[in-house]
Amino acid sequence: MLACAALAGCATSVPPSETDGAAARAMPTLVLQEPTAEIEYGSFTEDQLYEAIISELSAQRGQVAEAGESYFDLAVSTRDITIIQRAIQFASVNSDINALLQLGMLWAQLEPTNPQPQLLLSIQFLESGAFEQAISHMSRVLELGGNMDFAVLSSRTSRLDPKVRAVLIENLRGLKGEFSNQDSIHLTLVQLLAQNGDFQEALTELNLLKEDTEPTPNTVMLEAQILQNMDRSERAMRVMRSGIAKFDTDKALRLSYARMLIQNEEYEQAQKQFQILVEQDPQDWETLYSVALLDTQLQNFDQAIAAYTKLIGVNQNADDSHYNLGLIYQEQGNLDKSIENFRQVRIGTNNFLAAQQQATRLSIQSGRLEDAHDWLSQLSRGQPRLEVLFTTIESTLLIQEEHPDAAEQLLNTALNKFPNETDLLFARVLYYDSQSDKEGSERDLRQIILMLPEDSRALNHLGYMLADQTTRHEEALELIERAIAISPDDPAIIDSLGWALYKVGRYEESLVQMRRAFAAFPDDEVASHLGEVLWALERFDEAMRVWQDALETDPESPLIAEAMERLQVAE
Repeated sequence: MLACAALAGCATSVPPSETDGAAARAMPTLVLQEPTAEIEYGSFTEDQLYEAIISELSAQRGQVAEAGESYFDLAVSTRDITIIQRAIQFASVNSDINALLQLGMLWAQLEPTNPQPQLLLSIQFLESGAFEQAISHMSRVLELGGNMDFAVLSSRTSRLDPKVRAVLIENLRGLKGEFSNQDSIHLTLVQLLAQNGDFQEALTELNLLKEDTEPTPNTVMLEAQILQNMDRSERAMRVMRSGIAKFDTDKALRLSYARMLIQNEEYEQAQKQFQILVEQDPQDWETLYSVALLDTQLQNFDQAIAAYTKLIGVNQNADDSHYNLGLIYQEQGNLDKSIENFRQVRIGTNNFLAAQQQATRLSIQSGRLEDAHDWLSQLSRGQPRLEVLFTTIESTLLIQEEHPDAAEQLLNTALNKFPNETDLLFARVLYYDSQSDKEGSERDLRQIILMLPEDSRALNHLGYMLADQTTRHEEALELIERAIAISPDDPAIIDSLGWALYKVGRYEESLVQMRRAFAAFPDDEVASHLGEVLWALERFDEAMRVWQDALETDPESPLIAEAMERLQVAE
């Protein structure tokens, strides 16, 4: 006999994974028999007994992987049930699926009427994605009198190929007839049919299930989701309202109803449902944040401000709340509070850069250029990469808000500190572009290309400038061909290539590239170019259609108007 110290009790379980829709069920738990103070291990050789003692000592020293390997070998050599169960514990801790499968097979062979090894095997086959094998062992659990919730299957099959899922559906149909008293099989069949897009059949099966079982929040949500996918929104809403009336304290059901209302753009009704959830659980911060977002959407700004302020006070969704408060105060014209909240968004969070950019924009727009610069300098102190990034953001905003002298001074100062920093050079190119200083732009672009010959952005920018604003068209084409070789699928570079080909008179080749660019990125600039190439090919009606379609999308486009005026096109 050997006294065996347990790792952390003698139960091993597989944790639940994310579920799909109404199939929100936990993974089944495998419970191994609790050991007594001393465990009868059977007849061991002296070597086997010694190996068991060494394995336990290894476990106590934290060498769980080594203990697991030793116990696996012992389980195979002794075929002792208690050793097998102990080996399973170690394999589970080590997440060794291969060992768990082999141990499960051995256990099932030694105890063919015990549902526990079948449950273990079903769990591991589910984990490894071998769903047909999993179903086989799940059904065997039922045959042996064990309990099995088949809903765990549907939580793993949402991304399967439909043909593979169809095979599982047929297996479930057979099991439904064999185990007619197992509602979870029928429910899982409904879920898989819905996952396969067979919504009418899923609804038919669900109605049959409802004849024999009482409704649950999960079946209510499942029915509503199926109806919603069938574009029967009104009936889906009726199902949800009926379910809410019956299960008025079920959080998941009410949350699903609120989300469905949002999906159907019934924002005020959704807001009411979220508000009820908050009243039922005042410390449900995620729901309170959803209420605040809906109040923002509905422009109920006072309620939204109160909710965001409360969330900030308890440090829940604080950064997102500061960002949204910044947007609200900006909308209300309270720039001081807007800037204050944008600046409270912390580095490393989702909206950090957007918040700092917006705070800087508002500061510059209100004439507080020095304050904007001081804040960004303080925020990036000791972080060179962040300082460079903030400089590019600040210079762009200064140019947009018509402070070119301040932008030039900022960039020159930064380049003195970080000479030949390509992002700063490119930012100064944009400054030179804004001042129509082609020589300055070309000088910095060539410096970037000298340092980074594979920089397709700089190659394209210089090539397009030469094609569009000079007569150096062959040189432009050479630069753009280098850029397209590096980034062959970039629509901007494809458009530049088409434009350069047009400038050198290769109209048919230009048209091919322009159509590619327009298919990938149909904005007004590409439309103006495409129309001009078609016009050069005397395909006047087609050119007019391209321009007119672009004007329908953007009636104020100066690029379309300029092209038509230059070519003296009569609308």
